[in-house]
Amino acid sequence: MIGARKKGEVVETKPLLSLRNIRKEFPGCLANDEVDLDVLPGEIHALLGENGAGKSTLVKMIYGVLKPDGGEMIWAGQAVQIANPSTARALGVGMVFQHFSLFEALTVAENIALGIPPELSGPGLEDRIIDVSKSYGLPLDPYRGVHSLSVGERQRIEIVRCLLQKPKLLIMDEPTSVLTPQEADKLFETLQRLSSEGVAILYISHRLEEIRKLCHKATILRLGRVVSDCDPAQETARSLAEMMMGSDLTSAVKAEGRAIGEARFKVSALSTTPDDPFAVALKKVSFELKNGEIFGVAGLAGNGQSELMDMLSGEALASNADVIVMEGHATGHMGPEERRDLGLGFVPEERLGHGAVPDMTLWENGFLTAGRGQGLMNNGFIKTDKTKDFANAIVERFNVKTAGIEHHASSLSGGNLQKFIMGREIDQNPKVLIVLQPTWGVDAGSAAFIHQALIDLAAQGTAVLVISQDLDELFAVSDRIAVISEGRLSESTPATETTVEQIGLLMGGLHEAEQHGGQAA
Repeated sequence: MIGARKKGEVVETKPLLSLRNIRKEFPGCLANDEVDLDVLPGEIHALLGENGAGKSTLVKMIYGVLKPDGGEMIWAGQAVQIANPSTARALGVGMVFQHFSLFEALTVAENIALGIPPELSGPGLEDRIIDVSKSYGLPLDPYRGVHSLSVGERQRIEIVRCLLQKPKLLIMDEPTSVLTPQEADKLFETLQRLSSEGVAILYISHRLEEIRKLCHKATILRLGRVVSDCDPAQETARSLAEMMMGSDLTSAVKAEGRAIGEARFKVSALSTTPDDPFAVALKKVSFELKNGEIFGVAGLAGNGQSELMDMLSGEALASNADVIVMEGHATGHMGPEERRDLGLGFVPEERLGHGAVPDMTLWENGFLTAGRGQGLMNNGFIKTDKTKDFANAIVERFNVKTAGIEHHASSLSGGNLQKFIMGREIDQNPKVLIVLQPTWGVDAGSAAFIHQALIDLAAQGTAVLVISQDLDELFAVSDRIAVISEGRLSESTPATETTVEQIGLLMGGLHEAEQHGGQAA
């Protein structure tokens, strides 16, 4: 028996999918090197590895997005060539990608219709979307425009679109990275039910505790090769991380006796009336960021985090200039570049398309936010050598796995692109840094490095705001924590004086009425 600890025992049978000696090479990078893998019917099989270990490349070949350079794929005992995703879907393979493939101008139902066979996209699709999404605890309104959805809600579209096709093998690439803990728990119930019905699940995640609780087996990749197989329930999160890394895991450490200075960034009763009927209105949000501290904001997806980030970064302007003040300057009417000139750095939630331009090189993406502040221009011309030095320094310091800074941002794995974007902002030594989901899709070792970089930046005097759904992350780095719920910000509490459970209650909207619009500082 496999997975006796799970609901719905999985009986060991012949593999549904077997990979033998799979190889894939890109210019300057051997992504997969003679990979062997067996996935059984009903098995939840984890594929683990650091960012750039070859996980996403491997599953893209299974789904027909990429073609292997060598090796053999065997499906239900028969050798197959999966030429494209249509071939994969015809076999019964479904995939939920880490980076979404959605058209913002279309509705939820229209996006789903584009990615499923014609016989499934006819009349009644909206009702089927509602039924499936409710059944799986991933509520979706099929009539909403995708442009109005949070990243977590967009992830639901990808999952529901896949489940509508009733796959025999479901591939999930970082499916919980933008889900709330409650949404993730509901998804796990769904996956366990699918497993009990015989659906095989190939599961990629950097959240190692969920791997331990959910998966029957784990295969670990390192530098494109399989280095180990294990029962994750018999391992710890640390031992899994160290198998992935091939070395000991170092956790982030807060500096003792760190001095907290004066308020450098103030937000006073910030309210918004969005034009988009599906956007979240901010309601008298107030807080202060002080020199040398990290202020954490927790919240479930779709409670105003994106809207708050837009207002703080200058992508959206406040009704009054003085509701946002940075070092004595009223900035509510300033755009992003003007705020950057004052020393503000920020990292948005969506890295590909918002944090970075997919079809621009890494060094060009480095220039986009650092050109003025780092002196990378001269009379309107780019100082190419200096800009490339800046990008190379980020790659080296943050261990970004890439064939080189001349390669496009879209060529990087999600975690490596996240490390580059975070490094680009941190290495500019901003006076104030605001980050939304700083370690989304990043492996344990890299997440610990990013956390330490944020802590070290605060120790140097930077005021840091971290907005995240990951409570473990917030408790690891934050000095104070508040919760955003339905556009309101609770009062903050020192991280040492609260618990995950208490913050979880606030995330559910159970803050007291008198806290609405309370001073978070």
